[in-house]
Amino acid sequence: MEFDLSWLLLGLPLAFMLGWVASRIDLRQLRTENRSAPKAYFKGLNFLLNEQQDQAIDAFIEAVQNDPDTSELHFALGNLFRRRGEYDRAVRVHEHLIARGDLSQGDRERAQYALALDFLKAGLLDRAEAALLPLEGTPFEEQARLALLALYERSRDWPQAATIAHKLHAAGHGDFSARLAHYLCEQAQTRHAAGDTAAALALLEQAVATAPDAPRPRLELARLQQAQGRSAAALTSLQTLAERAPAALPLAASLLAEAAQAAGQAPQALALLHTHYVAAPALDLLQTIVTLEAAQSGNPQATQQWWIKHLDKELSLVAAAQWLAKEKFEHEEFHPQVQRALDHATKPLLRYRCAACGFEARQHFWHCPGCQSWDSYPPRRVEEL
Repeated sequence: MEFDLSWLLLGLPLAFMLGWVASRIDLRQLRTENRSAPKAYFKGLNFLLNEQQDQAIDAFIEAVQNDPDTSELHFALGNLFRRRGEYDRAVRVHEHLIARGDLSQGDRERAQYALALDFLKAGLLDRAEAALLPLEGTPFEEQARLALLALYERSRDWPQAATIAHKLHAAGHGDFSARLAHYLCEQAQTRHAAGDTAAALALLEQAVATAPDAPRPRLELARLQQAQGRSAAALTSLQTLAERAPAALPLAASLLAEAAQAAGQAPQALALLHTHYVAAPALDLLQTIVTLEAAQSGNPQATQQWWIKHLDKELSLVAAAQWLAKEKFEHEEFHPQVQRALDHATKPLLRYRCAACGFEARQHFWHCPGCQSWDSYPPRRVEEL
């Protein structure tokens, strides 16, 4: 059978035309895809910059549908869901990313960390912990450890928190000695409440050794020693506190007076309080000085001038109210009403305030119940700040 060249000559132009049409269709489709995906992406970015999160999410979803293999769009979408509090949707986005077989190792670790943040924000602490632990040895190791530290503090798992703090300290990510001392003090409180005084004492001594300049371990140690009837030891602990952390002495002033009186060393305690009051006047120091001097002299009226002297140094409604409480009025029958009004007005001034979040409380906190910050409460009353 002979081959007819005429068919080849007729087929070549036809094949060329079909190839040209196919290429034009592919180019048009590629151009359309490349045009539509960036348009949706930039539309979403514009909405995001204008604080229009609902429209931004819709635009990003459109972009992901046009190009489902784009990991950056998934990350942006997951972060938006988390910021809006839609944690279940954020989890689904990041779990979908982790399940992809074509994802790079770096993006996989990034998705793992994002998933852990989703669980943390949702309050699913056990799942957050399980998501954070595999990040050990990755570029997200430091962030994961800090997140784990916050997680263990939130759940009051102090031994686990101490383990993470030791790792961060050893890796040079900051000085965590004061934080470690707090953990030991927290454990000591738990042991003391359970009746195990010996274990509590050992933990507090370890806390003092861990952070010698931190005020809390010595203050807690002095409280425990005083509770055991060891007033002389408690006084020694507080005297050391006054040397190592003088700014915290107002927190220990009343305990110092109690221990000094029980140990028969009230004059020495008064001398110490006078020295620190002159250097840095504080209401708690002054109140303790007045109480001790009144007990020594047996005449409460003799200490009244301390409040006036304090008013010469600082304008204080609290000091004025304390002075007026012992003074005689021309119309003494109205004194109780006036005093009640002053006491009511000074109550907010006697609170402590967190320097990080502004949370106020009648008692001093080492760990803010509002923002979870450590050592954020100054050892002074609101009026003195």
